[in-house]
Amino acid sequence: MARLGVNIEKAALLRAGSKNPDPDPVSIAVLAEIGGADGIVCRLRKDMKLIKERDVKMLKEIVKTHLNIQIAPEEELLSLALSIQPDMITLVPEKSAGSTEGGGFDVLGRTSFFEKIISEIRNHGIVVNIAVDPVFQQVKAAARAGTDYVELQMARYSGAEDLVECSDQIEAVKSAAMGAAKLGVGVSASGGLNYQNISEIAQIENVEEINIGHAILSRAMFIGIEASVRDMVALVH
Repeated sequence: MARLGVNIEKAALLRAGSKNPDPDPVSIAVLAEIGGADGIVCRLRKDMKLIKERDVKMLKEIVKTHLNIQIAPEEELLSLALSIQPDMITLVPEKSAGSTEGGGFDVLGRTSFFEKIISEIRNHGIVVNIAVDPVFQQVKAAARAGTDYVELQMARYSGAEDLVECSDQIEAVKSAAMGAAKLGVGVSASGGLNYQNISEIAQIENVEEINIGHAILSRAMFIGIEASVRDMVALVH
């Protein structure tokens, strides 16, 4: 049974757009946990325009399940994330050189770079996750770099235009997840997943955690955070 991590960054985007203190991402996290979320995910960016340092410090104090902070592999962000001491740090690209069209890192081409960062995070007693495409060569490179988890990027699956392409992408995810498991690496998934396409991914045996934000917060506009999280929990679990 997969776990559900709720990404609260879109709440911070609404807050930034209104220039008001609401909606408070920290309050959203509390309601998500009440709704049954297995973890809270937030993205720290260098400009701090969305999730702020105040937010992550408060999240560290109030999250009762599992706190996963996403960062690009930059020294300033890494130092802040390490000081917060979350349960997990997920390395994600900033859509620049070194990331792939599918949204993950090219770990295969930068293995030594990631080895150093992953080692530093693990030395602080924090679990490391890294975003990669569902391609076994990238998963294998991430395992070689020492990661605990890979976060398979679902952009190609969620953007599939027909059943054949969708089926091909599901097989790619299954193969990558199985390969990760054989290498002793945990598997999470994220990227464009919603109430309509989540079931196929949640049923993949080796996918341990699924992180979703936009779909949950969109539905919450109509039925509330707790109810929208409960609906997704039912599909993921």
